[in-house]
Amino acid sequence: MNQKEIEKVLKEKLPSANIKLNEPMKLHTSFKIGGPADFFITANNIQEIREVVNIAKENDLPLKVVGNGTNLLVKDNGFRGIILKTNLQEIKITKTKNKDEINTKYKINEMESSINCKEEYIVNVQSGMALGKLAQILLKNEIGGFEFASGIPGTIGGAIKMNAGAYGGEFKDIVQDVTYLNEQNDIVVIQNMQCDFSYRHSLFSNKDYIILGCNLKLYKDTKENIKNKLDENLQSRREKQPIEYPSAGSTFKRGEDFITAKLIDECGLKGYTIGGAQVSEKHAGFIINKNNATAEDVINLIKHVTEIVYEKTGKKINLEIEIIGK
Repeated sequence: MNQKEIEKVLKEKLPSANIKLNEPMKLHTSFKIGGPADFFITANNIQEIREVVNIAKENDLPLKVVGNGTNLLVKDNGFRGIILKTNLQEIKITKTKNKDEINTKYKINEMESSINCKEEYIVNVQSGMALGKLAQILLKNEIGGFEFASGIPGTIGGAIKMNAGAYGGEFKDIVQDVTYLNEQNDIVVIQNMQCDFSYRHSLFSNKDYIILGCNLKLYKDTKENIKNKLDENLQSRREKQPIEYPSAGSTFKRGEDFITAKLIDECGLKGYTIGGAQVSEKHAGFIINKNNATAEDVINLIKHVTEIVYEKTGKKINLEIEIIGK
């Protein structure tokens, strides 16, 4: 089938989904870079996600799932296939001591609550929830343990996939279990130990699984303590990271026995620029979109940095971001 015929099928089977053709991915990535996706679909529930998976398989279309488009670089010629944005936003908070259920469901922008939290809590949250939004909901409910993730510009799904972390915390420390769609489009639940968490890696990193949600194990804290941690982390990000420019977050992973940003800095690459892309002058581990960069600019800069670091130090540095497209 051609694009218009596939569009017709999508609209028939997904009447409430938002379907766009030839959608510029620069509008949907934190890098503000990326050519058009053949189809950009925002799915609002699990049934719609499963339907998109079926349609992609039936028409032999590549399928890529995204959240907020962070940690992602889309090439200038775009993506031939379907980009699926999961808009699953529900959250449920349960007190573990007596299993009392509290304010059963929140949705995005519905953050009012009045509860008396104590002890430990299980927070069931769907994959499309933004980390910053969840942090604010938990602050209002005086639930701690999530502060490390508050400034990470992604969603629950992406954070689990890469075992996101900051300020001494990682998702592996708080995830109890994960619900996902496997390659057969079946819903599966696995426990933390089955997730194969390691530094910026999980079972989901190299699998065509679609994360639907998870249970997080958190705890009671005071609003003052939580807010102080959130403010401290935000101030640190502002001081140390180039959050004033579009980027995909940290471009490179830490090495096993070295700090990548320090090596890049020592190689004299801070501020090095190709086209509109630049190695951040504030944090050498970040490549930023300084001035209308193209994906080609970023890719060429990554290549240059990795080559120079290897030439001068003998160390191979690896990407933390994902590059997709043609």
